[in-house]
Amino acid sequence: MKLNIIKTVTCAAAVVAFTACTEGKFQINGNISNAKDSVLYLENMSLDGPVKTDSVKLGEDGAFSFSGAKPDAPEFYRLRIAAQIINISIDSTETVTVKAEYPGMASNYTVEGSENCSKIKELTLKQMALQQKAIEISRNPTMGVNATEDSIRKVVYAYKQEIRDNYIYKEPMKSYAYFALFQTLGNTFIFNPRQDPDDVKVFGAVATSWDTYHPNSLRGQNLHNITIEGMKNQRIMQNSGIQIDPSKLVASNLINIQLPDNKGVMRQLTDLQGKVVILDFHVFASDNSMERIMMLRDIYNKYHERGLEIFQVSLDADEHFWKQQTAALPWISVRASEANADDILMKYNVQAIPTYFLIDRTNTLYKRDIQVKDFEAELQNLL
Repeated sequence: MKLNIIKTVTCAAAVVAFTACTEGKFQINGNISNAKDSVLYLENMSLDGPVKTDSVKLGEDGAFSFSGAKPDAPEFYRLRIAAQIINISIDSTETVTVKAEYPGMASNYTVEGSENCSKIKELTLKQMALQQKAIEISRNPTMGVNATEDSIRKVVYAYKQEIRDNYIYKEPMKSYAYFALFQTLGNTFIFNPRQDPDDVKVFGAVATSWDTYHPNSLRGQNLHNITIEGMKNQRIMQNSGIQIDPSKLVASNLINIQLPDNKGVMRQLTDLQGKVVILDFHVFASDNSMERIMMLRDIYNKYHERGLEIFQVSLDADEHFWKQQTAALPWISVRASEANADDILMKYNVQAIPTYFLIDRTNTLYKRDIQVKDFEAELQNLL
């Protein structure tokens, strides 16, 4: 559906017609340079994901103009060319002007006409800097797995403190505060009320403000649901009263993963103590899946009898498809559902998929893929 409306009018009625066309509408316009013949999409970032709203093929000057009905509550859009994205918030009938340069428009752009959009740009650049810092830490060959995780955890904690105090708590009723709640590092949310009681408070602050300033909005209701779920999880953990028999505890130097395999049997990573393990995170629906699986088969066939095991965690959304793809695989294949995937990925600081970790015979994380220079040499050493 095209949002732009063009009408032929007489000169005498031009002003009246323009007022009728723009009344109750927002405007997003500007220029994307170096993007001739590229298709620029305007997408609404709904609670169910991005929805294409309009598009235009850019000309020599890269000029564009989109418009839409004034939202009842703050709404979020994005301008996109291929994988390059600029996030926009719309609060009223405002006009937002964006000027950018392709292909680096995600960071190389200016925005005018909206304080919220300016703040969202600040948050986006800070998020990119955090992502780069985490990558630099994870690629440091002098750091072990534990030191790497600890360093990234400290960097993320400092980032959360800054964003919480200077953006979210400062003006929790604003669109940019809402935007900040859902920033990610890799594939995981930076603020996670399911795991962190402090993050529950952050979500609660924005939810309460949206109740006052944007009552009955779907986004406000969603914030309430997330906050309440987080509060319930915290109460369950605090008041469960579960008594653990110390004799049942298993000493281990890695974070356990417990998931059902493709035959419905519950499998635990810590049960593989005594073996050298490749902990592999994989998506079978990805383009290069078959090539990677064939490579793993060769490695498994070559070293399994010497004590190698593969514990492969699938992140595929389609469970039936995953079971079909793994039915003939000889190693352990488990799948993380949407409910527990974020938690596992965050704990292992998974920044991209596919990726793998090497675990030695004592159940200790040895190295992650970016720290391995010669895979077979490292594997031979562990075996």
